[in-house]
Formats: sequence, C-alpha cells, structure tokens
Amino acid sequence: MADHSVEITEGCRLPVLRKNQVNEDEWPLAEILSVKDIQGKKLYYVHYIDFNKRLDEWVTPDRLDIKKLQFPKKEAKTPMKDGLPGSRPSSPERDVLILQKRKAESVSLATQVTAATPVPSLPSSTEASQASVYPAMRDSSFSIKSRDEHEPLTSLTTNGTTSIQRHLIPPQPGRKRKSCGGTDEDSQDSSDGIPSAPRMTGSLVSDRSHDDIVTRMKNIDCIELGRHRLKPWYFSPYPQELTSLLILYLCEFCLKYLKSLKCLQRHLTKCNLRHPPGNEIYRKGTISFFEIDGRKNKAYSQNLCLLAKCFLDHKTLYYDTDPFLFYVMTEYDSKGFHIVGYFSKEKESTEDYNVACILTLPPYQRRGYGKLLIEFSYELSKVEGKTGTPEKPLSDLGLLSYRSYWSQTILEILMDLKSENGERPQITINEISEITSVKKEDVISTLQYLNLINYYKGQYILTLSEDIVEGHERAMQKRHLRIDPKCLHFTPKDWSKRGKW
Repeated sequence: MADHSVEITEGCRLPVLRKNQVNEDEWPLAEILSVKDIQGKKLYYVHYIDFNKRLDEWVTPDRLDIKKLQFPKKEAKTPMKDGLPGSRPSSPERDVLILQKRKAESVSLATQVTAATPVPSLPSSTEASQASVYPAMRDSSFSIKSRDEHEPLTSLTTNGTTSIQRHLIPPQPGRKRKSCGGTDEDSQDSSDGIPSAPRMTGSLVSDRSHDDIVTRMKNIDCIELGRHRLKPWYFSPYPQELTSLLILYLCEFCLKYLKSLKCLQRHLTKCNLRHPPGNEIYRKGTISFFEIDGRKNKAYSQNLCLLAKCFLDHKTLYYDTDPFLFYVMTEYDSKGFHIVGYFSKEKESTEDYNVACILTLPPYQRRGYGKLLIEFSYELSKVEGKTGTPEKPLSDLGLLSYRSYWSQTILEILMDLKSENGERPQITINEISEITSVKKEDVISTLQYLNLINYYKGQYILTLSEDIVEGHERAMQKRHLRIDPKCLHFTPKDWSKRGKW
C-alpha cells in the first residue's frame, strides 16, 4: 500500500498493518523511528502509538498506509502555565491532594497522590470508629444493607482503628469493573471477581524525553539462554559489535555473552558454575533462591542487568551494581540450577524500597513465578522487621502482579479474622501492614482499588462482596506456588557499616 513516490522519513506517522491478539488484521497509527536499506529494499522501524514498546518492529513498505501519512510537526515553544513562559506544565505526579473530613474539618495529613493510585488521607485515632466483621453467611435470611445506602468515604487514617464489616452482597449486574487491558505475567486471578488490570494513566509511564533514537529501538534480535530462545522486548546496552548477530548466546549459569555457538561450547568446557554465584538462602522442592552481592560478584550482576534490560523498559541500572543485592530464583534439574527470574534491592534504602527491579523471564511467565518473587521479597522484609514497597515506576506487568499479590494477601487476612466474645473483630491499617510487611500506602491504595472502603453510620467499614470473596477463593485455589518461611535461611546485615560492603 506504500507509494514509493513519497519519501517516508523518521518522525512520520501513518497506519501500519499488524495482527492483533486474535490474529485479525488491524491498522493502528504508528511512528517511523528509523529507516534502513537492505539490498535496495527499505525497511521501517515503527512504534505503534498507545501500544507498549515491546511491540515495536521492522516492517516492509507493503504494510504502510501511505494515503494517511502525517509528516512530523515542528516542535512547539516551551509550554506555558498561568501565562508565564518557561513554567513547567502541571503534572498529577506533583499535585498534592488534601482530603477533608466530614463537617468540613481539615485533615492533618496531606497525601501526595498520582492519577494511577489515589491514596486517601486519614483521620486521627481518636476519631476512627470501631468496626465489625460479620461472619461469612450466605443464608438468604441474612439481612443485607445495600451498598447504595452507605455514605461515601471522606477520609481514612493510617494510625487509627480501621473498621471492617464483612457483608456478603450477592452479585449485582453492572457492578463488575471493566478491564483496562494488559497481560499479567501470572494472571492467575484475571478471570475472577478481583480487579486485576492497571490504569493506563498517571505515574505508570515515566518521562521518556531523555531517550534518543538508539535506545528507543531494540538492538538484539534473539538471545539463546540454555534451552530457551528469547525475543527481547527493549533496547539493552550490549556491545555494539554484538547487535548485528542473528543470535546472541548466553551461558545460562554465569550469563556471559558470546558471539557464536562455537564460542559458547568452548566456554562451557571451562565454566565450572552450575548455579548462580553467592549463597543459596532458600530451597524447597526444585525452587531455590540465591543471594548475590553486586560488589563481590560484579561480572555476574552486570550480565544479569544487561539480560534484564531486554525485558524492562523503565530501569537503567547496568554497571553500578555495588550498592545492590540480587536475589535469583532458579529451577533445579540434573544439569544444574536454571535461572527463572530475579529481583534486586538496595543494601540501604531511605525510601523503604524492598525491590528495585523485578523480572520473570518470558519462558516462565504466567506460571505463578512472578508472585513467588514478590512473596519472597516481603518474606525478607518480615525477617528484617521492616515494611517495604517496590521502587516506582512499575512496568505494566509489574503493576498487575503487585496489585494481584497485595489484593490476595490483604483479603487472606480479612477473611481469616475471627470474632471474639461475640463482638465483631477489628483491625487497623497498621496491623495489616505489620502482619504482611506491605507499606501502609500500598495497603490503603489496594483497599481503595478493590472498592472495599465505605463510610457507614459513623464507621469506616470494609465491605466484602460475594463477588470479591468467591473471586479470592478461586484465585487462591490456582496459586500452588508459595514461599515456606521454614525453608528460608537468611540473616540480614547492617549495611550502614561500610566494612560490610
């Protein structure tokens, strides 16, 4: 469909033919990022607008709809705000939302909010109301208040008692949340009553203005890692001379990159590793976790970062690995310990981050390993006696996995609460945070995301609908992989003492 009389240059936009998930033809708008000529035939590297960068690809001219070609626009002047030239435009990431309590009393805590995950401010402990949890009852004679009768939530507190009321509300038509799309690497609960799709706006997308044309394009065609061949999703800064290879070969134990199969075979005769370097701190069945110090095992850590960058768009850590620890999850067989995924964390984090980067390699995605990595990171936080949160921004798949894990973990606690002395059980946000090691802000945003929080007769209550309860039970039945704390052999170090580095 391309008209060769018109020159298509970098920056042009036009519809491009591609196959969607159900193998049907579609013509989404795409931007031309690069043009190359191979033996007189032109190829165009395109980025589909509003699609993830991992779908970018080289296309032939016959897939271009030249009739709707849009030429690049000239750059606009510096955006203006409030009529002042040079002022930066407002961003939801910098806006501070102050919620007010009922009767127009100002709340003492102002919470910074992004469009992706609004977090409410909370009233003081003296104003927080006592709450009750109804036992699980599905008898039709059970008196149920309609959710429409509940008063809207105006504010919440992190340090006060959170009221929880467990209503099992029968499913009502039109109450289910619409999915926003996206694919979860674990997606064990995507079909149940628990919402699992992320919002596509706000801080999920980081500022990409610093990217140049080179880093916006995939530079490795294919990676062979053990018995798997992987198609990279994003740019990774491997040496320039390796980017022209049809296949980049990696040793699956030390992750060293080699330019040919012959080089790999020669390397394997000399490589003595059959597992990641470092200490094995967890083993149950065929699953093991190894702790690797980024300073002591610098070459392995750098190679791991280069591999991970092929599948992570937001993270940029390659060579400065000294301040980080790497926790590599492996699967064991007769040939050795094969890497499944990993997460890294700072030795000292001032922001309470317990994860910097996290990745499940594509061959192992959608099998529950991502949630297992997240669960392991929180298990380490429990041993350290801290609450933790992942470093932002999260990728789309990372956000899905974390939201799913937080939802299941919090619902597990709420559904296990027992009444004492005939009174309805109570719990605070702090208590949920201490039990799970999930940071308070993540607990609150998850409760809001699940739409559990209501204000009813002067109390803040959590209403568990029948949809949520049944969806959670279905999800937990599918979740076979769990961390066993008894199999963890981990002693946290005080990294503030530089001698430990």
